[in-house]
Amino acid sequence: MADDLIWTGSLNDAYAVGGTVGFYDTTLRDGEQTVGVVLSPEDKLEIARLLDGLGIERIEAGFPRVSDDDRRAVELIAGAGLGAEVWGFSRAVPADLELLVELGVEASVIESPISDLKLEAIGVDREKMLGRITSAMRFAAGHGIHAAFFGVDSTRAEPDFYERVYASAVEAGAREVVVVDTLGIASPEAVAELVGRTIEAVGGEVPVHFHGHDDFGLATASAVAAVRAGARWIHGTINGMGERAGNADLGEIALTLRALYGVESRLRLDRIREAAARVQGLSGYALPPWKPLTGETLFRRESGAVASQFHDPQSIEPYSSELVAAERAIVLGKKSGLDSIRIKAQELGLDVPEERRAELLAQVKALGARKRGLVTDDEFRELAGG
Repeated sequence: MADDLIWTGSLNDAYAVGGTVGFYDTTLRDGEQTVGVVLSPEDKLEIARLLDGLGIERIEAGFPRVSDDDRRAVELIAGAGLGAEVWGFSRAVPADLELLVELGVEASVIESPISDLKLEAIGVDREKMLGRITSAMRFAAGHGIHAAFFGVDSTRAEPDFYERVYASAVEAGAREVVVVDTLGIASPEAVAELVGRTIEAVGGEVPVHFHGHDDFGLATASAVAAVRAGARWIHGTINGMGERAGNADLGEIALTLRALYGVESRLRLDRIREAAARVQGLSGYALPPWKPLTGETLFRRESGAVASQFHDPQSIEPYSSELVAAERAIVLGKKSGLDSIRIKAQELGLDVPEERRAELLAQVKALGARKRGLVTDDEFRELAGG
């Protein structure tokens, strides 16, 4: 893919897919299930507006049966005049579905567990669950709700029953279907196979989604595999927030698809870091500074060996900081080199003669080691002036 801000070379060209994919964001529902996270209706409205500004096409406003706050959040977001489609979330039970109708929700995911492990845990057999699913899809269709069937734990469902459930859901009125890796147990190869089999089961005209979790660190790879197999929609959250190891991270997926596979989305990469930081702030969790795409230190360089190439970003980075509206910077510490001193002095407007750089570097390294951290600009100024 031709893009002067992406420097991945030609190695991936043979595996390019091309085309486009849509994003379905579930930060406000599945993402809020992150342990300890509580978002108010007003917080959710703010995040929904951020998501809309990012170019997310579908925003899951929440599960209104959970609480009065969740119901209020759905009402606020549905009435906010967003460009994105606002979706609800429901189980295949009458009370959930009736509330969707009461709220005027026009589109919703409708979930039901379909693996034997889940069915045994809740004490419902296959036939009874299949009856609930088809009844729910008929209700949704009859009340003008654009429904996507969401088979919980579908990656562990018995294959014949899985295909029967998905085909029956579509026959009963589901307009779309979601392949759901609830516990993140499927390899990318298995995801691709299941997405392909689902497309065959429901027919090529029915959009197939993929919803994955990151329990084995494979959520992005699995999302890519789903797209390669024909999935039209990918579910995920901002920062990959969610239960256990979290959901698929939509920003990471968008960047990976664009840079490595030539698949475009509407997600604004130049806004993702700002939005991710705000969602993180509202949610109250911390992220590793080296996290792909949104990590705080991605474009900061402490290593002296790397600083010597700082003038040539393509030699030390796979894509430009401009692509994601980040700032490149040299920071000082134990691992700095002579070029680090030169660049930082120039940045701060300090006159440090070449013959002083080695001495100053030794002082910077010693201070960084003593602090077990970085040397601040003010500390460097003090050292340089001594």
